[in-house]
Amino acid sequence: MLRFPETTHSSKELDMSQVPPAKRHPYDQWSPDARALDLVGDKWTLLIIRDLISGPRRFVELQRVLPGISTEQLRSRLNRMVADGMLTRQRYREVPPRVDYELTERARDLAPVLGELARWGYEWAWGAPRPSEHVDVGAIFRLLPGMVRPGTVASGTIALTAIGANGSAHALLSITSQAVTIEESAEPFNADASLSGTVEAWIGALSPTADGTGLEGDGRADLRGTVLELLSLGHDAAEPLASAAS
Repeated sequence: MLRFPETTHSSKELDMSQVPPAKRHPYDQWSPDARALDLVGDKWTLLIIRDLISGPRRFVELQRVLPGISTEQLRSRLNRMVADGMLTRQRYREVPPRVDYELTERARDLAPVLGELARWGYEWAWGAPRPSEHVDVGAIFRLLPGMVRPGTVASGTIALTAIGANGSAHALLSITSQAVTIEESAEPFNADASLSGTVEAWIGALSPTADGTGLEGDGRADLRGTVLELLSLGHDAAEPLASAAS
């Protein structure tokens, strides 16, 4: 006879009101992975979650960081994600109208899933940018909270800067024993350590050839080494990016 061990469930787990409604085209399988894919298996959904990990964004900001999605596609996907309890939508009485989208706890819990997906991508799908691909180094930075396990590395903050033709993008990775978060700004951050370079330098550093000579590092070497080790998962080189970490 097959026996299942007795289990206890938290009130959060028993609250069936948190279960979102079925999709129009579900997998129709009573399996947790199929239920999860019902929520996040559509094109663009996981990338929207990735790009909201650093904080709320307006509709137009999401359009900017997701250049391949049409206005109607983005509007439809956001509406569905709000209905599924993945996002909250905050409207402001401003001219022009302003609407902010932010991740819920349900969606934020996917950060480690995105991190593991990135690890798999580094292992099996990574390479130099294709001619048709849009390059946003910040998108790779946003994966870092899901790739760093709290309590396994030294705490601190590290500023990451990518200098492009139309200005610089700045991100701040904050690591504590309890959580790893990232935020973005148009202005530089003060931090315990920093890594900076042009977009071209970051492409060289992140590509399989691992040419980190164009990056500049400052501050705590342990934090720089932690981040560079994660960003070097897709490299063929034996000791990638060592120069920027030293």
